[in-house]
Amino acid sequence: MVPVDLRHLRRPVVLAAFSGWNDAGDAATGAVDHLSGLGDTELAFALDPEDHYDFTETRPVLVRDESGERTLQWATTEVLVVHLEERDLVLINGPEPNFRWKAFCSSLVSLVRSVNPERVIAMGAMLADAPHSRPTPVSENGTDYEGPTGIVGIFASACRDAGFDVTSLWASVPHYVSDPPNPKATVALLSRVEDLIDQTIELGDLPEHATVWEGRVNELVAEDPDIAEYVTDLEERYDTAEATGDEIALQFERYLRRRER
Repeated sequence: MVPVDLRHLRRPVVLAAFSGWNDAGDAATGAVDHLSGLGDTELAFALDPEDHYDFTETRPVLVRDESGERTLQWATTEVLVVHLEERDLVLINGPEPNFRWKAFCSSLVSLVRSVNPERVIAMGAMLADAPHSRPTPVSENGTDYEGPTGIVGIFASACRDAGFDVTSLWASVPHYVSDPPNPKATVALLSRVEDLIDQTIELGDLPEHATVWEGRVNELVAEDPDIAEYVTDLEERYDTAEATGDEIALQFERYLRRRER
């Protein structure tokens, strides 16, 4: 495999997501997985899993290749380059590491320096008091948060300390329906990425999956009166919150872009 030259990409943007504690409903890694299928994709490199993972926690798996032979796949963090029409995306994706977080982030920051991107976008998803029947809230940067953090926060902080323009996006996943996947939260993250990179992202069948997901959750909620009452309360609180002018403007701009397409 010919190595990808990360130094000469077109208007590059780095996007990162890590499975585990940072990724409720697999929403953030789902967004990166979707982005990886949007154009010609190349593997730049993968970090050595021996340095950062406890294999009793993140176990290797046996899979069959195209010839039918079984091979081992080791969990690791991969760096992919996706070539879109107008720019290149550098995608960082893997499980949250178990060991040597500082060294882990130092390796990734070194990669970011090679790319010299216009922006770094770190994505995560958290369990929250959010109703499944309303648009998924996505917070940006979380400047008011204080408390424990995961590798998304550490990576974003390391990139910011290195002088890069960094945006952290966090989707709020309903805690009462946290099992993955959550395509609705993935769509919400991709919509915000679309705004940040100023380019339309083809969502494919994700909106349809999100609609089906919401319908199934509606059925489950309807079977439990206590949960139904709780969700109604969440909906009322959501509906009484006033949208800001900036949020309305962003929604309108997104609508116009999609109509243009």
